[in-house]
Amino acid sequence: MQPKLLITLREGYNLAKFRADALAGLTVAIVALPLAMALGIASGASPDKGLVTAIIAGFLISALGGSRVQIGGPTGAFVVVVAGVIAVHGYAGLLLATVLAGIILIVAGYAGVGKLMRFVPIPVVTGFTSGIAVIIATSQIGDFLGLKAGKVPAEFIGKWHAYLAAIGTVSWPTLAIGAITLGLIIALRRYAPRLPGYLIAVVAAGLAVTLLHLPVETVGQRFPAMPTTLPAPHLPAFSLAMFREVLPSAFTIAFLAGIEALLSAVVADGMTGYKHRPGQELVGQGVANIASALFGGLPATGAIARTATNIRAGAQTPVAGMMHAAFLLAILLIAGNLVAYVPMAALAAILLVVAWGMSEADRFRSLLRMDAGERALLLLTFGLTVLVDLTVAIGVGVTLASLLFMARMSEATGVLADDQSLEDPQQRASLPAGVEVFRIAGPMFFGVAGEMLDALTRIGTTPRVVILRLDRVPYIDSSAVGALTTFVREARARDTRVILCDMPRPVWEVLARSTPRFAGAERVASLAAALARLKREGMARGGIS
Repeated sequence: MQPKLLITLREGYNLAKFRADALAGLTVAIVALPLAMALGIASGASPDKGLVTAIIAGFLISALGGSRVQIGGPTGAFVVVVAGVIAVHGYAGLLLATVLAGIILIVAGYAGVGKLMRFVPIPVVTGFTSGIAVIIATSQIGDFLGLKAGKVPAEFIGKWHAYLAAIGTVSWPTLAIGAITLGLIIALRRYAPRLPGYLIAVVAAGLAVTLLHLPVETVGQRFPAMPTTLPAPHLPAFSLAMFREVLPSAFTIAFLAGIEALLSAVVADGMTGYKHRPGQELVGQGVANIASALFGGLPATGAIARTATNIRAGAQTPVAGMMHAAFLLAILLIAGNLVAYVPMAALAAILLVVAWGMSEADRFRSLLRMDAGERALLLLTFGLTVLVDLTVAIGVGVTLASLLFMARMSEATGVLADDQSLEDPQQRASLPAGVEVFRIAGPMFFGVAGEMLDALTRIGTTPRVVILRLDRVPYIDSSAVGALTTFVREARARDTRVILCDMPRPVWEVLARSTPRFAGAERVASLAAALARLKREGMARGGIS
């Protein structure tokens, strides 16, 4: 595997491409600046942590990833799990979980797991992204309204209870700044989508609060000691006990990073016509997350909105993403002190817009019109994400989706008898007496093994010979092999021969590994060969000749 950067540079890189990449990188940096700060705060950290993540991880995701135009950094998908890890294990626990997640992503990339990520069903993805959106929006209510609610609980219900108890402390100047910022962002996105709406709205809010001396909390007031330089890299604290405690969170971070990065890369492919390399993309994401943690940053992944902005701004190669990180670093070093003037209500407004974008309301409504299984999968994942835990939601959602898939596949697998087992119904008249032909259609796996055995044993009158046609079986697992073995054994106990025919090569390879168990079954190439063998042995229409 090779990073996409090396491939694009070998294709030829010139000054014109560099100018296009630099302009795209600057455009994305302007969009990413307020987002990175807002996501850093929403995650329970500080704005500088979000900026460090966008700089370090953003640079490496572009330099080492498998997508030509991917932009990486902190995203809304991590807010819930990051805040939870910090609340339970402290920031040191988050750094260790992020390093472990990076290692998991690298292993997954080299193991080819990237190809499997696409099998996570849409109801599960939509359920937990919509749930995350609700949690992010809920977490910003206090800052948006300027509530004096004290220490707000982490739980969804507890948060709303605290907000309602403090509703009498609403700060009207804070609410006004938040509402104006939100309205300005929405207006700019609708009427001037090419302008950096987030940055314009944040600057306008900061100027209004500073010039009018409004009693609105700012970033500088909440984070008075925020650094304006990159920290020195250092290894996170490590202990075996902490390793065991944060490992589940590390798997959750890795899962989210992989899913969102590959979804973003697929969106980018659709916009550019190029193809990403999923394995290399996961490796790049893994290295970037390890480096982000070493610099004290947050988990990172591919950001769909920023990637789309990069493409629309004319990005040609991964250099655009690397330039976006370089511009963010320059802003941090040169104008980092200005971040202190940004109102918290303005950042809350940005996150409300981010939450709405993550909610995928249209897709959520369309999935509610699907069958009962899809609806249950969507609503259960959504409810568990909001009310219980993201890790539980993902585990239950994927497990339930797998069970639903197996149930549907079992319905598609059956034992065909009578004329359905033959291409030409007239063939039945030429079958020797005491010979029955059955055809198994569909994958033979543990979900259908029991039903398949029941169907085979409900043959009725005991025939002299049973011919099983397996030409419509694309796959067989050990449970189905066991069911087939049981059927052969029971048939032999009734003095019935079993002939297997028309087997695809993959099916026969599985059965061949169980050859001793199939000593009582015969194998021939086709139905015609089976009938020819019976004819040679003296079986004809009407019995033994």
